[in-house]
Amino acid sequence: MKKLLLALSIFSVMFLVAACGSDESKDSGSESVLEKLKKDGKVKVGFANEKPYAYEDEDGELKGAAVEIAIQVLNNLGIDEVEGHLSDFGNLIPGLAAGKFDLITAGMAITPDRCENVNFGEPEIQYGEGLIVATGNPMELRSYKDVAANPDIKIAVMSGATEIDFLIREGVDESQIMKVPDIPASFSAVESGRAHATTGTEMTIKMALESANQDKLEFVNDFTQPEIEGNPSFGAAAFRIDNDEFREAYNAELAKLKEENKIEDLITPSGFSAEMNIVDPNLTTESICSGENY
Repeated sequence: MKKLLLALSIFSVMFLVAACGSDESKDSGSESVLEKLKKDGKVKVGFANEKPYAYEDEDGELKGAAVEIAIQVLNNLGIDEVEGHLSDFGNLIPGLAAGKFDLITAGMAITPDRCENVNFGEPEIQYGEGLIVATGNPMELRSYKDVAANPDIKIAVMSGATEIDFLIREGVDESQIMKVPDIPASFSAVESGRAHATTGTEMTIKMALESANQDKLEFVNDFTQPEIEGNPSFGAAAFRIDNDEFREAYNAELAKLKEENKIEDLITPSGFSAEMNIVDPNLTTESICSGENY
């Protein structure tokens, strides 16, 4: 009798789990997330202030290359209102999982590790790395290996950024890496002498330095790109792990933009170029997540 009751209890639990499910593509009742977004005509997107990928301008409007791509795709899906939610870069994925926003549009690099926590759309843009140092480059830093070669060097990096992994794989000790919440904080660390350098995606830190309009820091023009898997990086929109319907609909519209060669028109106003930043159309998120192209 006890075995029968145990079996019935296990069956009941399994039935309840199956009935409740973990598929967030169903928001309430039988209405999917995508259906609700289309009905409301509004979507919440998470972004980090990282120019020129995604940022808030002086008028509070959401701008940037990744934003322009996302807005065009979402508009084509019938979702006209894009509501931006600013977050520290390192909090974007946790915020997405917690339901604070419906997708991330921040030019976030697809990596195998991140693929375990978010559902990436197909690649939208590619980019390399950059380095900023004190004016005159007193420590003569021109690569991540130069940082690794001197254990006294401290380098400031935005929390959650792929550059942390790149630095470690290039031999930089974790004790040399100072994690900061954003680009301004990384600049401040170098200006104050708490760090000797900062790194990030090339366009981001180069444009941020130009906007800062100060002479205490300089961009390293002869920086040597790390020859490691994952560089260049491929940025994409990111969705909740179980939100396949929304992601697939997004991918379908993104594919149309690629086929019509409209990606270039969307990213060049932000300073990107077709030669450097357009993704090979044969590259897929699946191949990057699997490690095949990372």
